[in-house]
Amino acid sequence: MMRRSIVVLGVALIPALASAQSTGMYKCVDKSGAVTYQNIGVTKGMECTKTEGQPITTVAPPAKPAPKAADKNATPANFPKVDERLQRNRDEERKKILEDELDQEEKRLADLQKEYKGGQPDRLGGERNYQKYLDRTEQLKQDIQRSEQNIEALKKELAK
Repeated sequence: MMRRSIVVLGVALIPALASAQSTGMYKCVDKSGAVTYQNIGVTKGMECTKTEGQPITTVAPPAKPAPKAADKNATPANFPKVDERLQRNRDEERKKILEDELDQEEKRLADLQKEYKGGQPDRLGGERNYQKYLDRTEQLKQDIQRSEQNIEALKKELAK
């Protein structure tokens, strides 16, 4: 039974193989003169001729040169230049601004920690509801964390 199905399958494939061998390549030219090669000879709007026996030569496109690292980071010729003295003044001004922000943030952190009292802040008169007290305590804790992160970021920026 198995041998019989293989023979039937082989007989069924013979016409497909014969047609595959008989089909060749076609050179098709469209109205604008563009040439394409394909395995179907009938294409709408193109004139196709069979290229059987004619070798098809293919040429690889030229390789693009790899961009140099210096080219990527190069400053364009028309890029505006800043005087060194002016740039130094700007850098000093920026540093002063960052130092002022750092001082303010450190003062804010000290005030928050003083109010937080290690997680046991004083209850305010409007906090008769214990949940309001817990919410304010959690908010203080988050404000302290945010302030510490700001101080760390400012110190990093000043180190640059």
